[in-house]
Amino acid sequence: MAKNNKIIRLSGAFLALVLVLLAGPGTAQSSLDLKINEVLVLNDSNFVDDYGQRSGWIEIFNSAYNTVDIGGLYLTNDPANPTKYRIPKGNPLTKIPPRNYLLFFADNQPTRGIQHLNFTLEETDYIALYEINGRTLIDEVKLRPQTPDISYGRLNDGSHEWGFLDKATPRANNYTGEIVSPGEKFAIMDPFGVGMAFVAMSVVFTALILLYVVFKNTKKIYAIDLKKLFTRKKGSVIIEKPMVEEITGEVNAAIALALHLYISELHDHEEAILTIKKVARTYSPWSSKIYGLRNQMR
Repeated sequence: MAKNNKIIRLSGAFLALVLVLLAGPGTAQSSLDLKINEVLVLNDSNFVDDYGQRSGWIEIFNSAYNTVDIGGLYLTNDPANPTKYRIPKGNPLTKIPPRNYLLFFADNQPTRGIQHLNFTLEETDYIALYEINGRTLIDEVKLRPQTPDISYGRLNDGSHEWGFLDKATPRANNYTGEIVSPGEKFAIMDPFGVGMAFVAMSVVFTALILLYVVFKNTKKIYAIDLKKLFTRKKGSVIIEKPMVEEITGEVNAAIALALHLYISELHDHEEAILTIKKVARTYSPWSSKIYGLRNQMR
């Protein structure tokens, strides 16, 4: 019994741990998911801001599948001054949706809004994003010599490979070619569906095997031998006390008869039991008492 209880407790703890690991990180957000995704230093005829002005800009990409708030973080173009521009907190603009972008204009005009930085990009070749504490580096990029209206960014959103992009893509996917979905790639590799059928059958049979193993082991763990449920030790000998004794046929017959009599509301005539039987008799007016009454003289 002690061994079975220990196995049951360990199984419950393992199941709880699995559920926590699966559900725990689902809603968490992290500033480490933010990436400097694309930069344009020399803006002669490119994107204009909300004031109709052209300036250099920095695109921040949220690589996570949940919303991340960039408020409170720092952008800088000076390695010696990591807290050069603090992004204000509490503004809806700072909440970047999943797999989305936020643009900052490096125009040295911070009074125009939270997306306008207090520095420009022409004066440096360095850009960095720092954590709220002003010390933890989240992301940085070393810029190459720039060409007007040619942006420098990650070849794919959030990837590690940088280069000059064929098209500037502020607030959009850096890769402008045709995107082939995984399903289309698989269809090209397996035009007749043989591989898909093999994979599907493999998944089904694997699941059945796992279910068989789980149920078989569960039966071994939770099955309890009733004959050994209650035991007592006497010296070195274990005396077994059966939990359920075998019932003979005569006892079963007596119980069945008693239940039948109880349901039928019949029983023996005994001293301590009053038996009342209802007898149905046909009524006859000749036996009525009214015909036996006489009028008495006064």
